Amino acid sequence: MPGIAKEIYVSGICIEVRKKKIKNLYLSVKPPDGKVVISAPCRISDRLVEEFAKERMEWILRQKRRLEQMPQQAERQYLPGEDLYIWGKRYTLAWQEWGNQNSFVLDDDKAVLCMRSGSTVKQREAYIREQYRAMLKEETARLLPEWEARTGLHCSSWHTKYMKTRWGTCNTAKKRLWFNVQLAEKPLECLEYVILHELAHTKIGNHGKEFAALMDRYMPEWREVKKRLNERQ
Repeated sequence: MPGIAKEIYVSGICIEVRKKKIKNLYLSVKPPDGKVVISAPCRISDRLVEEFAKERMEWILRQKRRLEQMPQQAERQYLPGEDLYIWGKRYTLAWQEWGNQNSFVLDDDKAVLCMRSGSTVKQREAYIREQYRAMLKEETARLLPEWEARTGLHCSSWHTKYMKTRWGTCNTAKKRLWFNVQLAEKPLECLEYVILHELAHTKIGNHGKEFAALMDRYMPEWREVKKRLNERQ
């Protein structure tokens, strides 16, 4: 049945297999713990899924090692002295108690957060996340039309949402794009890479040679930008 997940073991690695109404196999190694997930068409056999995983085992192990070597990021409390990143620049969070009106202002190398006394971590996180969303919307509204004009590729609509494992997604059938709110923390070139990446998916549904050639044509340095995008701050 679509959406049902099961676990298989290939070369001692536990892999979660999710059967969906899709045409191709997709493999991902998800942070922070390196969970391996394969999305597969509903009718494909487990044997073919296992063969697919075996062929890519070297890549899977390499990705798992990369995640293991990354330093664990401390959980944020959104309190004075913590670092925040906006378009790749580091800001030191400053805190002010301010009645019932919230605000978030960038002042030189400080990000000044004003919230009422007694606010919780979740409330501070939600408020700052919405500031990131507003910044992301502004820059996407500026950059996306430029990349559409440059490539001749167009989306029907675009939206923002908070995602844990993806920087962007594309509904290839409806040409609808989604961008991760956390992109506002990364350098603008990373947002441009994700915009191009998702626009490419409006034409090409996989990451094969045709996809890579399109990326090479419009952003020859995209592989380096992708690495910077995935670096922890």
